[in-house]
Amino acid sequence: MSTYMPKAGDITRKWYVIDAAGKPLGKVAAQAAVLLRGKHKPIFTPNADCGDHVIIINAENVVLTGNKLDQKMYYRHTGYIGNLKEVKYSTLMRTKPELAVELAVKGMVPDTVIGRKALTRLRVYKGAEHKHDAQKPEEWAL
Repeated sequence: MSTYMPKAGDITRKWYVIDAAGKPLGKVAAQAAVLLRGKHKPIFTPNADCGDHVIIINAENVVLTGNKLDQKMYYRHTGYIGNLKEVKYSTLMRTKPELAVELAVKGMVPDTVIGRKALTRLRVYKGAEHKHDAQKPEEWAL
């Protein structure tokens, strides 16, 4: 028996909605990464992009366990010498909760061409409303 290799025409992409309200950030991000890569499908192959579209709603209500809200930091570098910027997650969750969720998912997707392509199928919204009703997204339970 030969190994099944999906072709680009064989892949059908679905749309899923994940409600992040009251759920830990890591669990939401891990499940979104699985859906984006297509690891939940029986036709998954690591070298093919067979993932689905993911919409995460209620990003502002996601939970960070323990003392992560006060102790965890987000670092970025501007490219200039000595310009390492740091932001506490409490500030990040208050000002840009969508960015915090996107960064968590980005850390769980491989840093390859397929991983970067998968991140383009991620949509994160602060509130409960999203504008993708025409795609008929399915609710994904964690």
